[in-house]
Amino acid sequence: MAGYTPMIQQYLKIKAQYKDCFLFFRLGDFYEMFFQDALEASRELEITLTSRDGGGEERIPMCGIPYHSAENYIKNLVEKGYKVAICEQVEDPKAAKGVVKREVVQLITPGTVMEGNMLNEKENNYLASITQWTNTTFSIAYADLSTGENTTAMMNNGWQAVLSELYNRPVKEIVVDSNLADSYQNDLVEKLQLTVSYQDEVHVSPTMKPLVESLANERLVETVGRLLNYLERTQKRSLDHLKKAQLIELQQFMSLDMYSKRNLELTETIIRKGKQGSLLWVLDKTVTAMGARKLKKWMERPLLQTADIEYRFDIVDGFLQHFIERESLRELLKSVYDLERLSGRISFGNVNGRDLIQLKHSLQRIPAIKDVLRQMDHKTVQALGEALNPLDELQRLLEDSLMEDPPISITDGGLIKNGFHPKLDEYRDASQNGKKWIAELERKEKEETNIKSLKIGYNRVFGYYIEVTKANLHLLPEGKYERKQTLTNAERFITPELKEKETLILEAEEKSVELEYRLFVELRERVKGYIPKLQQLAEQISEIDVLQGYATISEQNDYRRPSFNNQNDVDIEQGRHPVIEQVMKDGTFVPNDIRMDKGTNMLLITGPNMSGKSTYMRQLALTTIMAQIGCFVPASKASLPIFDQIFTRIGAADDLVSGQSTFMVEMLEANHAITHATEQSLILLDEIGRGTSTYDGMALAQAIIEYLHEHVQAKTLFSTHYHELTSLEESLTHLKNIHVRAEEYEGNVIFLHQIQDGPADESYGIHVAKLANMPNELITRASQILQQLENKPVEATPEKENDQQLSFFVSEKQKQTQTKPHNDIVDEIKQLNIMEMTPLEAMNQLYQLQKKANRQ
Repeated sequence: MAGYTPMIQQYLKIKAQYKDCFLFFRLGDFYEMFFQDALEASRELEITLTSRDGGGEERIPMCGIPYHSAENYIKNLVEKGYKVAICEQVEDPKAAKGVVKREVVQLITPGTVMEGNMLNEKENNYLASITQWTNTTFSIAYADLSTGENTTAMMNNGWQAVLSELYNRPVKEIVVDSNLADSYQNDLVEKLQLTVSYQDEVHVSPTMKPLVESLANERLVETVGRLLNYLERTQKRSLDHLKKAQLIELQQFMSLDMYSKRNLELTETIIRKGKQGSLLWVLDKTVTAMGARKLKKWMERPLLQTADIEYRFDIVDGFLQHFIERESLRELLKSVYDLERLSGRISFGNVNGRDLIQLKHSLQRIPAIKDVLRQMDHKTVQALGEALNPLDELQRLLEDSLMEDPPISITDGGLIKNGFHPKLDEYRDASQNGKKWIAELERKEKEETNIKSLKIGYNRVFGYYIEVTKANLHLLPEGKYERKQTLTNAERFITPELKEKETLILEAEEKSVELEYRLFVELRERVKGYIPKLQQLAEQISEIDVLQGYATISEQNDYRRPSFNNQNDVDIEQGRHPVIEQVMKDGTFVPNDIRMDKGTNMLLITGPNMSGKSTYMRQLALTTIMAQIGCFVPASKASLPIFDQIFTRIGAADDLVSGQSTFMVEMLEANHAITHATEQSLILLDEIGRGTSTYDGMALAQAIIEYLHEHVQAKTLFSTHYHELTSLEESLTHLKNIHVRAEEYEGNVIFLHQIQDGPADESYGIHVAKLANMPNELITRASQILQQLENKPVEATPEKENDQQLSFFVSEKQKQTQTKPHNDIVDEIKQLNIMEMTPLEAMNQLYQLQKKANRQ
């Protein structure tokens, strides 16, 4: 490093402390980047790459951006998962002896963003932390720096449960111990696309102790401590808005694994990865950013306590009964700004005058909101209004202190009202009277010199001056004016009297601006004292917003209040899929009943493709989730149990990142449900086994059905194309066949989308292909082949015996014609205890039997 210039040496020393960041190195009016940073930044930001001499043997790569437009560039980098270290000049260059002193004043990372234009206002921006204690035990913590939220939880179900928990929340960055297993770190980066950061220090500093004092579990304290230490190290400023860490008892909420959230498209669609077409898209009738974030959090954690759910139902009921008041409430809420994030910026020190005016306007709406809630003839709703604190004292402080339309900058004056501070009024009076004196002087000089074009102006270099055109110079009296500047067509002069007044005016203006800035900082500190109350108010307003949104959507879409039962019964009349009915919008969606009493734990659903089997399954899960987040449901009537977990295997998709086939993904997701479900769970399995050969698939499907029926006994919807499985109704007492009705008319299939008891008659596969506009020649040939297959004798001949694949579903005719060599395999099958086998064990056993059969 000795060969480099002192400035480059300074850069390299600072960069060594922030190796995983882009270092924005302040040089005058620019942030400059050098070496590898410059090469990567020029590519990522599409800015010009140059070079400079740094004292070394070769020129140094370099690129830069203007400091005043840095925000958009930083946003671009952070959205791509990078970190940016802001290195500022921390001393006056004029006073510096040698290289100007520079320090990193802030680290901006995906999980620590505070600037408004970098944040999605309707979504939290979580920084998370995890700590591993045993092979299956982890602790996890979340912080949203923009809102102050701070939560933590213990997890005892292994690494996959941790991934599901993180997947279900809008986490942008995760802080881990540097010794966390590489395989886990790879999962965080590749499966969840998270930025991984490291923090080994877990001891909580004295200033942060109050945030963890309510946590009794030392493991949780350490995990939260890791997060807080990372925030202190990177932000280097006040974090007073962080709330005390709240313990999340995960067992008090419905568990939704990452597969279920994805398959059910709760917050985004599988294909487009967007909100439109998801359940969130339908339910989000909130009007505040706080409410939108609250709704998303509720959807991430449906409730298990009936009393808590009924409390939400009661408020929705109250809002539904008062349409006019609810509309008034919605209009008032539209004027309430994001109190949570305003509180964060106040604490962080990057709030400006306009932010505080937004806060004032929001507080001015609270009394009216209280009045509207009181007007509703509903005790639970009225109690919501009574609990609101309008913070009158803070509202008056902001009213008395701030100009109504302050500038964005807090250093240029124009922020504080007249009458708020006597000294400021004095300075302003001196400045304004001085300017009046200047205007009077100009009028007087024009009269005395008879020069109509004479004017008094001002610039930062010369201050105030008298300007006279050259054509009028002869009119000036001698000895009174001192020449200051010569222009092409005019001369500029000063007088002792003018300079004296100039000093008074400029001193008054300068002191006025300095005092205004000081008063604003003091005001910000006073407002900071109200942050806990503002955060409580934000929590209440966001809850009111979500519940009025529930009422609004329930009225628009004819949702009804569900009830809950302790008999584990599902009884839904005229149930609908909440998203598809909105997409169709033409009233053609066909509602269906879903009934599963105490004697029915499993519905085996058959029917052709495109008939609505998957829709029927999904609508039960979505209806359940809607009910357990406190929203009314799309049905004419619904009685439901409280489900503790939902497991889904719907749709086929290869996991290309992990190199896993569709069938392996199918087996893993099915196994996850089988091993974690309880009697209070809901399982949706859509055409399990289709990812392998027909007989393998049927064998696995039957084994899974039987295992779920005998051992898990959760409410299960199982759709299949294997019509042979419908015979299981005869042997499995808690299984019931249902099918989606379709009719054939003049060679075409008509899907009626109606659920009826019993198995489907046929699959109509060729008809579906016809609807997909397959070539006529292909359709005709498929029909011929189907007819040949249906008319083909099923008995096996000795010479073809070795080509057959063993089936678990053997007809009586096949049993009679089966030849001797397979009898030992049949005996072996009879000895298998299928009820005690997992699906994977069944698959392995089937493989061994098939090998034996092929050898005979």
